[in-house]
Amino acid sequence: MPQSAKRVVLVSRPVGEPKASNFRVEDYAVPAPGEGQVLLRTIWLSLDPYMRGRMSDGPSYAAPVPIGGVMEGGTVSEVIGSINPGFARGDIVQSRAGWQSHALSDGKGLTKIDPKLGPVSAAVGVLGMPGMTAYTGLLDIGKPQPGETVVVAAASGAVGSAVGQIAKIKGARAVGIAGGKDKCDYVKKELGFDDCLDHRDPNLAGKLKDACPKGIDVYFENVGGAVFEAVFPLLNTFARVPVCGLIAHYNDTEATAPKWPATMMRAVLTKRLTIRGFIVSDFAARHADFLRDMSQWVREGKVKHREFITEGLDSAPAAFMGLLKGANFGKQLVRVGPDKA
Repeated sequence: MPQSAKRVVLVSRPVGEPKASNFRVEDYAVPAPGEGQVLLRTIWLSLDPYMRGRMSDGPSYAAPVPIGGVMEGGTVSEVIGSINPGFARGDIVQSRAGWQSHALSDGKGLTKIDPKLGPVSAAVGVLGMPGMTAYTGLLDIGKPQPGETVVVAAASGAVGSAVGQIAKIKGARAVGIAGGKDKCDYVKKELGFDDCLDHRDPNLAGKLKDACPKGIDVYFENVGGAVFEAVFPLLNTFARVPVCGLIAHYNDTEATAPKWPATMMRAVLTKRLTIRGFIVSDFAARHADFLRDMSQWVREGKVKHREFITEGLDSAPAAFMGLLKGANFGKQLVRVGPDKA
């Protein structure tokens, strides 16, 4: 059994964009499992935008990471020691071990991963939280119908890419918004969206109107900011807006009032819009449906996914900071340890 382990802890709360100085990489002794516990070795660490919120201590749906605490995150881990009858050495599990190479667990919340469903890394990607976020947010809130137009921001990312592809499966038009020509080409040519626009284009609003001649029926919100401002006037009567994320605002240092609150609320009223924020855990009861459908779509090639991997736990802070700036191309993962699968 290894003697030393590594973890990334939060040493200060960022003001604005996170900086390297907000994190510290520490060495520590690998703990030994006690009665009822398992010892986990992290293989894959998932990095996701929601983690920026956990670095702050403002009111939220989840408790912040404490100063000096291990950064929170989903992982794919191998059981390397067990005194728990539910788990054996060699089991591959999905866990919330966070930004560390080894962790103890009492087994609660651990889910064994079936490697037959796909690469184990997909358990924190297209077959995990990001995929389920796309599936439930689009289908349970967005409710796309054949022939409708679905627009999704951050369309090349882990969530957005799945949203557009599911929309196509359901017979809708899918229009993506992403950052740069390479990402837009990927979204159209590889993922099969009907169109994709660069959010950096100064004429985004005009080009979005051209791409959505019949208006927008579903807007899957991941970004906020200028993208939302371009989308909102194009929303049709009874349009639905699942609000998954607002990455353009995560580093804001002060609250900003909407530019046009009266106009916006009038449109909500007159167009009878549905705008609903959600957290994926709201739809926990849908997990079996999600896993059944998504794994089948992945096997059939109807849903494609891309991973953006950095190597070693030491790379996690820089990779996370890059994620918030759109540096990743696909699902952001850190390979913390060997993937024997």
